[in-house]
Amino acid sequence: MKIGIDIGGSHIGIGIVNNLGKLIEKKEVRLLKENKKDIEKFIEDFLVDNIKKFISKYNIEFIGISFAGIIENEIILESFNLGLKNYNIIKNLKEKLQIDIPIKIKNDAQCAMLAEKEYGSLKEISNAIFLTLGTGIGGAVICNNELMKSDDPKYFEFGHIILKENGIKCNCGKMGCFERYASIKYLKDVLREKLNLDQLTSGKEIIDIINKDYNNKIIIDIIDEYIDNLSEGICILLSRFKMDVISIGGSFVYYKDILLKKLEDKLLIRMNKKINIKLASLGNDAGMIGATLL
Repeated sequence: MKIGIDIGGSHIGIGIVNNLGKLIEKKEVRLLKENKKDIEKFIEDFLVDNIKKFISKYNIEFIGISFAGIIENEIILESFNLGLKNYNIIKNLKEKLQIDIPIKIKNDAQCAMLAEKEYGSLKEISNAIFLTLGTGIGGAVICNNELMKSDDPKYFEFGHIILKENGIKCNCGKMGCFERYASIKYLKDVLREKLNLDQLTSGKEIIDIINKDYNNKIIIDIIDEYIDNLSEGICILLSRFKMDVISIGGSFVYYKDILLKKLEDKLLIRMNKKINIKLASLGNDAGMIGATLL
């Protein structure tokens, strides 16, 4: 058995994955604003506690970490949405756990794409762009069945492509980044604001509100603007990598009934051809599962 860990901008997941890529058991926790005051401690306390529980229950041979950030030589150089820099989580975990089990780490979007390629929506696809839409926007690319690599660890930070000149300031410090206009967090934040919802209104509650009042002009306008922004960023990526397949994971999969058809139609207009959109079949578990493939 292997332990897969997924650390995103708003949640931590840890699970047991077998050799067939099946998630046997998992624990998750939301990352709230107060947790981020001492984020390293919160992450490590949660992981150490659950890793110890899993080790006592299963024969663990490997631990893989999927992390939302720029990673080089197994060091998290920067995680904009968590406010972390030069974070050596592997070293810290090994010191606290005192175990002789290999631990590896990779960017979360790359881990999710590995899982989708091995077990999910990209199994039969040789060339594709992969996007995770959640708190931010992560990216990865497969070319000729291989995960594309770059000497620049920031190359696949698709969420920080400039979409709007002099736009909203991003956590990375730049103005007008893609993820400030097309992440699922952005969509939820705008819906909460424009519909006068409590800031703690969950994603599931927001989906229910949309479905019950889908003809509400405020909702229609917000979704249409969101699709415009998302499709614009996707077109930039499709033009850069000259591919016709894009796979989308993260929280977007929960909004598929609301967003997918509109996105397909908008891309057809923008690109003047049908773009093959594959939804990540492993959902938000893809990062955890992919981390065990490192």
